Amino acid sequence: MHRRLRTLPAALGALVLLAAAGCGDSDSGSAGSGGKLNMGIAVANISLNFAHEMVLGAESAASHAGDVNFKAVGPPNTDGPAEVQLFQNLTARAKDGIVLENLDPPIFTRPAARAVDQGIPIVALDTSPTDGSKVTFYVGNDNYALGELMATEALKRLGADPKGEIVIGVPNPGTPVLDNRAKGIADTFAAKVPDVKVLGPFQTYSDPGQNYSSWSAQVNAHPDALAFLGVGDADSYNLAKIKQAEGGKWLTAGFDVDPKTLDAVKDGSNFVTIDPQHFLKGYLSTAMLIEAVRENDGKLLDGWFLSPGGVVDSTNIDEIITRQKSPEAAYDWYKPTIDKLLGDQQANLKPLKDAR
Repeated sequence: MHRRLRTLPAALGALVLLAAAGCGDSDSGSAGSGGKLNMGIAVANISLNFAHEMVLGAESAASHAGDVNFKAVGPPNTDGPAEVQLFQNLTARAKDGIVLENLDPPIFTRPAARAVDQGIPIVALDTSPTDGSKVTFYVGNDNYALGELMATEALKRLGADPKGEIVIGVPNPGTPVLDNRAKGIADTFAAKVPDVKVLGPFQTYSDPGQNYSSWSAQVNAHPDALAFLGVGDADSYNLAKIKQAEGGKWLTAGFDVDPKTLDAVKDGSNFVTIDPQHFLKGYLSTAMLIEAVRENDGKLLDGWFLSPGGVVDSTNIDEIITRQKSPEAAYDWYKPTIDKLLGDQQANLKPLKDAR
């Protein structure tokens, strides 16, 4: 079945349960009894593309593994306390394992530790776990390197000796994933073009409406900037929308592969988008969780499993648009990488303390 990646409306309410992978909704059976596994994923914002992609990848892995009752939960808007409640509710059902993605690691420290104490294997996804969470396995990007990648792509387009201002935006300051991306951008400009002044990172918010307003204010405040660079999902398509409305000549770019973002790269409004390959991370984290439960008594690897990312620009935009048409198309595109990474898991395992 082929369909465009679906976007769930916020009107679905605070608790969103996506399609279960596996048959039925039965809680009977567990890893130890030979029945279906009861597992799930909790994400920070079920309606934005970054989390939606991770859910689709997780569901795909559970479906391919078979015999897994799989639930996905998350608030319709970024709301840490609401996600904590959803995660705690999920622990009552998904006793064989949970993949946990969030944007506020400190408030998940105690809930995650309680789940681990209850014997539930937990994989941290996309945001590294805190020390007290008792979660010791993390699947995520090198976000500092992804920030460096964005800055490098911008420098290719700014000429030999650029001078002026670069404005950086972060939807949720204090979130390590996003802060590391912004630092990678800022450090690269500082090292390579000292005559370019980096402003920010300014808070741009993850809510699309707030994000648009925030970026509009920055564009009005810095009309002569060389570039406006965001590190989040809504940053990408809102910067493109503002650039089109203002007839801006500055460079704009952000992260992720929301359909509106891909349209902005396709029509040239944004020079790139940086793709953290969220579907891949969701797939890997869930596949390794299932494998640990079925083959290793629930004992997960210890450390940071590095998942790759990449650049989407005019040279590969059509290929990525095709990839994004359905979860099946995404899986087919990622399958060689999935097979390689899962085939030699130790090769991509790094110390958890080095996650960035």
